[in-house]
Amino acid sequence: MNENETALEEMITKVFMEMVDQKDNNPSGCNGLFETIDQAVAQAKAAQKRLVSLSLEKREVIISAIRRVTLEKNEKWAKATVSETGYGRVEDKIQENILAANKTPGTEDLEAWAKTGDNGLTLVEYGPYGVIGAITPTTNATGTLIHNTISMLAGGNTVVYNVHPAAVNISIDVIKTLHQAIVENGGPEGCVAMVTSPTMDTASELMAHKDINLLAATGGPAVVRAVLSSGKKAIGAGAGNPPVLVDETACIRRAAQDIIDGHSINNNIFCISEKEVIAVDEIADNLLKFMAETGKAALLTPDEAQKVTQTVTKGEEVNKKFVGKNVCVILEAAGITRFAGNNELRCAVFEADRNHPLVWIEQLMPILPLVRVKDVWEGIDLAVEVEQGNRHTAMMHSTNVEHLTAMARVIETTIFVKNGPSYNGIGFGGEGHTTFTIAGPTGEGITSARSFCRLRRCVLKDSFRIV
Repeated sequence: MNENETALEEMITKVFMEMVDQKDNNPSGCNGLFETIDQAVAQAKAAQKRLVSLSLEKREVIISAIRRVTLEKNEKWAKATVSETGYGRVEDKIQENILAANKTPGTEDLEAWAKTGDNGLTLVEYGPYGVIGAITPTTNATGTLIHNTISMLAGGNTVVYNVHPAAVNISIDVIKTLHQAIVENGGPEGCVAMVTSPTMDTASELMAHKDINLLAATGGPAVVRAVLSSGKKAIGAGAGNPPVLVDETACIRRAAQDIIDGHSINNNIFCISEKEVIAVDEIADNLLKFMAETGKAALLTPDEAQKVTQTVTKGEEVNKKFVGKNVCVILEAAGITRFAGNNELRCAVFEADRNHPLVWIEQLMPILPLVRVKDVWEGIDLAVEVEQGNRHTAMMHSTNVEHLTAMARVIETTIFVKNGPSYNGIGFGGEGHTTFTIAGPTGEGITSARSFCRLRRCVLKDSFRIV
């Protein structure tokens, strides 16, 4: 081998070893997917330093790319989500993704403000926490990833996800796609990351990791308790049991349509969806009649209601086998055949007493109990009881401002929808931005970019006061 050949071989070997070293430092090839929490957090920490060095204009270019690629992949992701998790409806998942892509605020949410006076000027701005550890659910797998990624990156943070194991494949596709869009539009590698084999152990590692500056958890009471016990700043979006109250002044036909639409969207797996109806006795019969006339609701007899209840509950809990399933699947499992072949059905409705288990359990399936009350005041009291202090979501149908005001004051929910379906409360057909992380337990409410930032004050003494 001559001198030139030897030099060439040494150069090739050096390049090869550098590639191996890079791969060892990031075994997944830096596509947002990692084998361990340590690898993911290390990459996200490095990326965050580079992200905050970019201009807000560049950050918005990246966010626009995330919105664009979400809409391009929307139908594929919706089908894949329903196929993997078994939850919801494809047509509703499509709307979920569109909502997250289009109505999650970007950097415009980071509105600074200033105060001037004799002593000068004080400027207050939103600054990033750094690296956020996020735990996401299986119910709204794609919507939560899309919303959180836009909000967290808009605030100048990077994020490491521990997704629900039952939605790992669709989550991998989403994270890879969003990561590619970020990098192709000038963002650093590692802004968004996840472990490819998420478990309870990896979730615990994420919560305890020294380089995680903020935790965000979307899920049931257990996961919210865990992040709140972590010792870190945490944003918790927990469970709800949203009641809808209908009084004697409501437009009953419209209320019936809104309740069925809100309750049955995505087979009731949205945490905001109507879980139980409380109806003033004077209008209850007409409300049930108009629900049936929508063509989307099966009104069950008392015997059928008992069969369905026995099918979908296990003691004081729901039978998870039926969570998020189409109503026809549930009715068939309960041995109810008279609605077979009716593809227009979206839910089943039945009358229940106030102690019925499905009035008190967040069932996450298209089975809707209706409880009669003598008047609106009894209804308001019951609504507060069944909401159980989750401070999540409640609805009311009424044209009486006194009644609406009274319930709004005592229910104390993060979202209170008047005369509309529940999903109006997250910007779908209603005003305002959207979220799939509704932080009732920790108080941030309808989260957006500013929710994942801390306030920073900059004071200039005796200057920039011009009047």
